Amino acid sequence: MEITFLGTSSGVPTRSRNVSSIALRLPQRAEVWLFDCGEGTQHQFLRSDLKTSQIRRIFITHMHGDHIYGLMGLIASIGLAGTGHTLDIYGPPALADYIKTSARCSQLDIARRVNIHRVQAGLVYEDAEFTVTAQKLEHRVTAHGYRVTEKDKSGRFNVEQAQALGIPPGPIYKELKQGKTITLDDGRIINGQTLCSDPEKGRSVVYCTDTVFCQGAVELAQGADVLIHEATFAHQDAQFAFERLHSTSTMAAQVALLAGVQELIMTHFSPRYTPANEVTLKDLLAEARAIFPNTKLAHDFFCYELPRHREVASQN
Repeated sequence: MEITFLGTSSGVPTRSRNVSSIALRLPQRAEVWLFDCGEGTQHQFLRSDLKTSQIRRIFITHMHGDHIYGLMGLIASIGLAGTGHTLDIYGPPALADYIKTSARCSQLDIARRVNIHRVQAGLVYEDAEFTVTAQKLEHRVTAHGYRVTEKDKSGRFNVEQAQALGIPPGPIYKELKQGKTITLDDGRIINGQTLCSDPEKGRSVVYCTDTVFCQGAVELAQGADVLIHEATFAHQDAQFAFERLHSTSTMAAQVALLAGVQELIMTHFSPRYTPANEVTLKDLLAEARAIFPNTKLAHDFFCYELPRHREVASQN
């Protein structure tokens, strides 16, 4: 599970930051899941190691332009590239009208290639390896945060121990790997769980933007490995945050602290905090770390790989 930030500015792009988009790459299945798609996102793909041909799912948080204006261009480019797979897009109720109207007006045929799913709080998507859930946030329009959770993996099967017990290899090993109890031809009863290490807990990523501090974000992020949370404003500009229903750096840190996450990565920064200004993003980072020390600032093309819990345990 690898996260690449394709846009980390709020509202408008700057010379160094594009508007919102985050890619979650799943190398084991050659897929990319995209979260939000601000204007110019497909250009950011060209400047990264990611491939638009691997995009399978796009999750839109809400209908503000800096989160959706790049969507139609990306859909068109994927179609022109001739990829045979369908694209599943998830988002608010108005998303379907936006995509269908834009496609009709630009004569873009998406009928056989795009599936649009209306998002409500709760389970959004599930397959054999992952679940995606949504929680309503607090913004000026309907907005949802998303949580991607990897399902727990079975423990490692000890082949050497099985061979030492005289268990013949074959289909029976598959049952033992699944922790089942089997009876051998000689009458011995073997509990597969005794031949497997403890299950490996799956990883989880939470994406919350746009929102002011809210309980929904705290609930969604409970115990997550990584929380990606907007930090549009510095603490001194909290009044702007409350008026526009965005978060400050300290609000993002409070969500991370209350949710008990492992790491906070802040994004969606107001262009006002440039290096030439009195308050810069370094100040936002210091504010957040005073509350939640394990905080990072995202920048465009910043990549973060989530280590498997098994790897973390072995390092400790």
